[in-house]
Amino acid sequence: MSTVLYLSYDGMTDPLGRSQVLPYLIGLSKLGLTFHLVSFEKREAFAKHADTVRSITQTNGIHWHPLTYTRKPPVISTMWDKLRMERLASKIIRKQNVKAVHCRSYISGLVGMKLQQRFGIRFIFDIRGFWADERVEGGLWNLKNPVYKTVFDFFKTQEKRMFTSADMIVSLTARGANIIQTEFNVSNSKIHIIPCCADLNHFDHRSLNVQKVEELKKRSGIKDHQPVLGYLGAIGTWYMLDEMLEFFKRLLVRYPNAYFLLVTTERQETIFNAAESIGIPSQKIGVMSATREEVPAAISLFDVSLFFIRPTYSKSASSPTKQGELMGMGKPIICNAGIGDTDEVIRQYHCGDVIDLDDELSMDRAVAAFEQTKNLSKEQIRKGAEDFYSLQKGVEKYATLYRNLGLLN
Repeated sequence: MSTVLYLSYDGMTDPLGRSQVLPYLIGLSKLGLTFHLVSFEKREAFAKHADTVRSITQTNGIHWHPLTYTRKPPVISTMWDKLRMERLASKIIRKQNVKAVHCRSYISGLVGMKLQQRFGIRFIFDIRGFWADERVEGGLWNLKNPVYKTVFDFFKTQEKRMFTSADMIVSLTARGANIIQTEFNVSNSKIHIIPCCADLNHFDHRSLNVQKVEELKKRSGIKDHQPVLGYLGAIGTWYMLDEMLEFFKRLLVRYPNAYFLLVTTERQETIFNAAESIGIPSQKIGVMSATREEVPAAISLFDVSLFFIRPTYSKSASSPTKQGELMGMGKPIICNAGIGDTDEVIRQYHCGDVIDLDDELSMDRAVAAFEQTKNLSKEQIRKGAEDFYSLQKGVEKYATLYRNLGLLN
């Protein structure tokens, strides 16, 4: 039984940690690995969910070592947290017979590379995306500011070192893996492609609570026989609200009674103001939040789901978690090209439509094909999710990685 140190700068009490870290560790623990998990927790989320996470980790034999995330000041707080991560990780390695360090994203990767050199353990770099480029393209780091330019240059230098030093690399997408191979001269043999998987037991159109669906339908304002375009998730930096509303405006020309339901925590005023600015009446838009338990029922209200993401360099390595969830619910998807492997998945599994945002006629073609898209087979889409996004297959791919390192029988 091998012991692995897992380092995450994301918190396990955040939704991301519970959906994209813990399920994999639980699955791998059942195969015989022992994990020591270091994570950085935000105070509010930790206060609400620490007991739940502690129960999950203890039940599954995972040793959880939570640290408090430092918010301010920018850059300095991150470097301070990196130092704290390194100190705790070193302490665990000295006490436990740790064979490998598995690092989620770049801050953890810097620590893992140092631990590899200091203790001679295996280093797994789980990149999650081209982090430094995401910070710039997302507007968080302005390279005209000499501080951020220095930080960016530092991470791009270290990025190359991490790719070279890592014993194994995990990329969310084939496009990201291709960039790592070609731009950083990394052997394909040490790159494993594992997308953001989904809990397809939770996101299953065959096990819906009918009463909950009716409650949410009433709450959302959807009328019977209305064609419903749906959006799931935060909007934030990357999702293209204006372009999605433009698509809906064109859809209204063909389907005047259509309704756009956004299941999101975004402020309603932001969405209504953007819609009204291009002539979409507010009564055609619905905005509602939903708990994780309610999300499958909320998705079931969609006829077709829509999301557009800014097609930047860093997003070539992006795997939207929502795609597996939507497909698990049997919902067709309309998305834009150039986001990780998203468009290739749509084409491979015939589960929606892909729009080229550089082609002015592409939206109109998707509107014209909307009825056909709406009537795609739920079962076919669900099978695509089971083949590409199932949690079980994700665990199996991680298990293969660990076997290749000699850490798992």
